[in-house]
Amino acid sequence: MVTTIIVGLVAILAGGVGSYFLWEVVLQGKSRNLLKEAEVQSEIIKEKKAIQAKEKFIQLKADHELYINDRNQRIISAENKLKQREAIHLQRKEELQRKIKESEIAKQESDELREKLNGQLDMAELKNEELERLHKKQIDQLESLSGISADEAKTQLIDSLKNEAKTEAMSYIQEIMDEAKMNANKEAKKIIVKSIQRVASETAIENAVTVFHIESDEIKGRIIGREGRNIRALEAATGVEIIVDDTPEAIVLSGFDPVRREIARLALHQLVTDGRIHPARIEEVVNKVKKQVEEEIIETGKRTTIDLGIHGMHPELIRLIGKMKYRSSYGQNLLQHSRETANLCAIMAAELGLNPKKAKRAGLLHDIGKVPDDEPELPHALLGMKLAEKYKEKPDICNAIGSHHEEVEMETLLAPLVQACDAISGARPGARREAVESYIKRLNDLENMALSYPGVTKTYAIQAGRELRVIVGSDKMTDAEAESLSYDIAKKIQDEMTYPGQVKITVIRETRAVNYAK
Repeated sequence: MVTTIIVGLVAILAGGVGSYFLWEVVLQGKSRNLLKEAEVQSEIIKEKKAIQAKEKFIQLKADHELYINDRNQRIISAENKLKQREAIHLQRKEELQRKIKESEIAKQESDELREKLNGQLDMAELKNEELERLHKKQIDQLESLSGISADEAKTQLIDSLKNEAKTEAMSYIQEIMDEAKMNANKEAKKIIVKSIQRVASETAIENAVTVFHIESDEIKGRIIGREGRNIRALEAATGVEIIVDDTPEAIVLSGFDPVRREIARLALHQLVTDGRIHPARIEEVVNKVKKQVEEEIIETGKRTTIDLGIHGMHPELIRLIGKMKYRSSYGQNLLQHSRETANLCAIMAAELGLNPKKAKRAGLLHDIGKVPDDEPELPHALLGMKLAEKYKEKPDICNAIGSHHEEVEMETLLAPLVQACDAISGARPGARREAVESYIKRLNDLENMALSYPGVTKTYAIQAGRELRVIVGSDKMTDAEAESLSYDIAKKIQDEMTYPGQVKITVIRETRAVNYAK
């Protein structure tokens, strides 16, 4: 037991000694190594920091040197600028001193020159006084010799010169006027001839009938109808005399109004094509054709303005232009005459340096007063001017329309131009014939005379004015009154009108009863 304890203590003691030995030898060695490594690392870090500090110092030194150099450059530049300014100021100072010296020299010279001039002026004044004295002496001598004063002589001389100058001026003006008239007539003839040559148009055609062609003569019977009711209905609806004779495959439509003839022709064409020909169908087709003709009139007006290059015209004026297609003036188609006048106006305006577009517009509208919807008691030129003013045409165009027959005073150069072109278009060979115009006027007067009676709804002059058909309202007139009306119209025509042969007056009064099956 004791031995064991002793052994244990020895072992403990040996272990403690070994541990101390290990501690001293191993751990102390490691710590010394660590210290050496730490010292090496610290030396390395110290050297790095020293190098960094040195580099920073070198960089700061370089930056400072750059700043010092830049500052020195700015200082040198400022010094150079100051030197340049100083040199400029010195130069200006020298120039100013030189100019002051020159001005002093010039002043001295001017003073000397002024003194010389003053002396010369004094001498000139003395000479002028001497001349005036001599002049006055001569005038006194002349007055004493002539017996009149100088003012009177001057007045007589001026009057003599005035009269002489006036005589020479009048002679010179007369020569210029004669030459101008001769040249003006020559140039005007040239312009007119050129204009007429550039606007060639067809001659007038006297036409009061339209021939309607049919495929066979069997259709004539259908057009006449039972006891002539179809042909009477067609004549009453259109106001055109329909002549069905032995002419093969043709029916003649006779009437002075071309619009009525066109309506009758188109209505006959539709009736024959459709095959249904009876009074009710005839009235329906005629009313339909009237609308078609009205549309054709508007289309004709539009085409005319487009062809002539006229824009911005009121639709109502365009419609009236289209109506010109169905109106003639002394045998000359009114639309063709107006187009011709418009082209002549444009050509002559261009030759004379005026506005061709305005001239063309005025030329086209100059006879617009011949185709109004109503028939007021006004000359066509004044009526046309009022229509143009109503539909916002320009004042110079309205004046040209109203003055082309001199009903109003001409205010612009456009007015005599339109008047001249209208005369050229109407007066050229073959343009117009009086016979048709007088014939149409007589038939118009016949219709208007009958239409003036109360109760009359429609009037148609047919058979070249040898028959006047008057349609009255059945609710406004009795049979006896219709008989009396026929006598009154015949008596008035006999008293007031001149006509060849005789005129038959037919008053038509009919009663219609219309109902609808629903």
